[in-house]
Amino acid sequence: MAARAAERYRENGIDKTAHRMVAFLSDNGLEGATVLEIGGGVGEVQIELLKLGAAHTLNLELSPGYEEEALRLLQESGLEDRADRRIHDIAADPVPVEPADVVVLHRVVCCYPDYERLLGAAADCARRLLVFSYPPRNVVSRFLLGSENLLSRLRRREFRVFAHDPARMLAVVRERGLTETYAHRPLVWQIAGFERR
Repeated sequence: MAARAAERYRENGIDKTAHRMVAFLSDNGLEGATVLEIGGGVGEVQIELLKLGAAHTLNLELSPGYEEEALRLLQESGLEDRADRRIHDIAADPVPVEPADVVVLHRVVCCYPDYERLLGAAADCARRLLVFSYPPRNVVSRFLLGSENLLSRLRRREFRVFAHDPARMLAVVRERGLTETYAHRPLVWQIAGFERR
């Protein structure tokens, strides 16, 4: 899975949703910024933000399965000295994670059962900007996510995906003092961008 994700990035760059998220951050000032990415997989968003002027990034991941490919991509980009990666669950233990100017969660909230703790910890770490993507909660997304969960059960994998209530997710971030200043609401992956004012 990690090797396929890394190869997709090499061939095609970041996906359309990630591109919109990166554009939101770039439009709001990335030069010299510190970035915390939560659940960044092989780190393609991390790399793009560094290329656009971020000073340093930290990627927190739950699975060690991405690390080899992620480090290879960083080395290929010549950016390994400005990027760190750590296996850590920020929702379970937010204390050792330093705040960053920018916090990014791309296709992560749907993979975590307790969105309130995850988004709350992420928002608490965001000094200036936070952006996250998530599936809408509609019939189509519930069917697709339900199908994915069924396949996981049949394969005896513990991994599950969730269609959390978007209004409640946005409220969690607002309750931490951030203001939503960007929204993209297509049928599949939606985006919310926040600023701390």
